[in-house]
Amino acid sequence: MMIRRAVLLVFALSVWSCSDRSSRLPEYELAGATMGTRFSVKLVAPDEAIDKDKLQQQLVQILARIEERMSTFVADSELSRFNASSSTGWIAVSDELCSIVESAIEVSQLTGGAFDVTVGPLVNLWGFGPDGSATEPPSDEDILRARQRVGFEKLDVNCSAPAIRKLHSDVYVDLSAYAKGYAVDQLAELLDRAAFKDYLVEIGGELRMRGRNASTEDWAIAVEKPIGYERDIQTVVRLTDTAMATSGGYRNYFEHRGNRYSHTIDSNTGRPVTHNVAAVTVISDTAAFADAIATALLVLGMEQGLEFAERENIAAYFLVRNESGIEGHMTGMFAGRMSR
Repeated sequence: MMIRRAVLLVFALSVWSCSDRSSRLPEYELAGATMGTRFSVKLVAPDEAIDKDKLQQQLVQILARIEERMSTFVADSELSRFNASSSTGWIAVSDELCSIVESAIEVSQLTGGAFDVTVGPLVNLWGFGPDGSATEPPSDEDILRARQRVGFEKLDVNCSAPAIRKLHSDVYVDLSAYAKGYAVDQLAELLDRAAFKDYLVEIGGELRMRGRNASTEDWAIAVEKPIGYERDIQTVVRLTDTAMATSGGYRNYFEHRGNRYSHTIDSNTGRPVTHNVAAVTVISDTAAFADAIATALLVLGMEQGLEFAERENIAAYFLVRNESGIEGHMTGMFAGRMSR
């Protein structure tokens, strides 16, 4: 199982406005459980000859493979075995795991550690990892010890081997903010190879879509307003041939003595973020990159995050709490998407 962060509500808004439902194309959905949440694949007007049971099996097999390689919640996963080793020598891993760790390191470097692939010891310490939940904050001493284990520069990859090594024996890799988006991309690639033209893939709010919805329009994606367990829409964006992910700390948290501690950990402080950014949504070519960058921007906060996103030409939408409620701030790239 992997940590579920914010959720995107997916709406085909044209359904609400279309009085003649018979004019809509047929839509078929495949779904199931994965990574502590659910996956959904919506296919618009699929060929009637398609073996849907076989396709469902292929989707499930891909997701099972990713969990068996990348989940820290699976004790004998490939990643868990790497984390359990205290060796600082090269450890042979699958091509897939090496490639994902390499990409996650690159995002860690790009964001200056706001996204850090080695943040796991802090996530676990605060009760948001496989070690179980927490009911109170850890001590300063425990935070300091965990921080000494964190730092993407303490990890190295050689994907021509393929192999990964720790430069410090107690380094711990956590792909929870990357693997779910990667899984979305893998399902989408399967659909592309099978020549599906119109589809929407979702895993726990991370999305990738191609073509048009059942009303032959771009997919209408509603970004959820970050207000606890209530469900409301902040804004809607129409998308096609792209990916989208959201990171937010308004559902996965615990409270202690009147203070709320979210699962989004700043590796520089070793503590959950405390600024007023409730959620960040990112649109990108891949769900994996959008997933990781949304986490990084949430850690950076409004001022630094917006500056970083503008500099790197990232389509990002920040939802910020203020006295009057929730206020949205978007980069120029995101605004361009809204105006299409």
